[in-house]
Amino acid sequence: MPNEQISVFDIFKIGIGPSSSHTLGPWRAAQQFTSSLAAQGVLADVEQVKILLYGSLAKTGKGHGTDIAILLGLAGGDPVTFDVNAIDSTIAQIKDEQKLRLAGHFNIDFSYQEDLIFLFAESLPFHPNAVTFQAFLSTGKAISETYYSIGGGFVVKEGQDSSEKEQVELPFPVEKASELLHWCLTTGLKVSEIVMENEAAWRPEAETKKGILQHFKVINECIYRGCHTSGFLPGGLEVARRAAKLNQRLIGQQTYHDYDSWITAIRNGGMGFNYILDWVSCFALAVNEENAAFGRVVTAPTNGASGVIPAVLQYFITFCNGYTEDKIIQFIACASEIGSIFKKGATISAAMGGCQAEIGVSSAMAAAALTECLGGSQRQVLMAAEIAMEHHLGLTCDPIGGLVQIPCIERNTMGAIKAITASQLALQSNPDKAKVSLDAVVNTMWETALDMNVKYKETSDGGLATKVPISLPEC
Repeated sequence: MPNEQISVFDIFKIGIGPSSSHTLGPWRAAQQFTSSLAAQGVLADVEQVKILLYGSLAKTGKGHGTDIAILLGLAGGDPVTFDVNAIDSTIAQIKDEQKLRLAGHFNIDFSYQEDLIFLFAESLPFHPNAVTFQAFLSTGKAISETYYSIGGGFVVKEGQDSSEKEQVELPFPVEKASELLHWCLTTGLKVSEIVMENEAAWRPEAETKKGILQHFKVINECIYRGCHTSGFLPGGLEVARRAAKLNQRLIGQQTYHDYDSWITAIRNGGMGFNYILDWVSCFALAVNEENAAFGRVVTAPTNGASGVIPAVLQYFITFCNGYTEDKIIQFIACASEIGSIFKKGATISAAMGGCQAEIGVSSAMAAAALTECLGGSQRQVLMAAEIAMEHHLGLTCDPIGGLVQIPCIERNTMGAIKAITASQLALQSNPDKAKVSLDAVVNTMWETALDMNVKYKETSDGGLATKVPISLPEC
């Protein structure tokens, strides 16, 4: 979308798994619908609500927790603060009592079986992730609103502009990588510094830094929790968690009760190639196992790809002595700009572009951020992003059973390793001699997305999803 203004906090959002487009987005849509009803002064008049799910939201909605997210959103819960340990009991209560406390205040009758409708064979033209909310009032009137979850937790209401933020005068407006490079070379600023200058148009610098560090805290907690939680993931595939066992195998039987002492112990374990490689995989597995278990994660830029950037950032912190607040802010700020370029020029939605739009974009973001933090030039930063995405082009999204587990979790480890490799290649290369620009690969990714068969776009109707016989329990 031309002139779209995207903040670092649009790319990185705190939420609950397993999917930014199928969980976080619908959750936000439900909240927006209740807010709309309140703004119209009719919230207290609602007697019944029906929810219609279309396209990818219908086909893989139960596996992604779309139904759960919408009910929690309608009931007034917020994904940033809602107690993840209360999800199951809250949903069970709604189903058993057949009551929904709309916006947390107004009790209405609600039948999960009759009022939440999965329209598997229908899709709306604007985007595959569509949900229509219908509110029936005591006055005899009805209100219907349709929302689209367009990836990364972004939501667009039908008939409205996609941007909900206050439009500001950015000192360095960027739509394409070439424009970003122009500003960098003209001013001498790094990519992360360009980002911080633009963020200052929305809020004071101190507030931006505080927000980034809060997101980093959530990432830390997610990695640590994932590396210390065993068992099986929900959903019926009986996928065993692996991060905790890998963590124990690498670090030994000793228990470390806080993040800092745990990271110190990892760092003291050595700098061997296999050791580092195993830890990068462990970090990525940890995040995405938490994501698959409806844990609290940070979109980076999506939930399904939320393990790539944390794994590469943790690699930088642990093995490249990057554990300073300034470096962490630099890493996340730089990564966000690359993500925004892909969103503006292509998509970060697997339902629109396949997994290249999620793992591919996150890998490009991580590669660019790592390159800048390791001292790379602005051209090398963009080159690293290009290399990382180039080798994800065409990657399909075909989750088995509609769950963000197979092949999604392992793909985060692959994306993280590719990001590190892309960074190393860029740092050892002369970007002036690069044959492919980042803008060229963004355009190619979008053209590939348009050409990709719809069954490979988060529908579970093709690819790996059809090759593994499964029998999932009824939700």
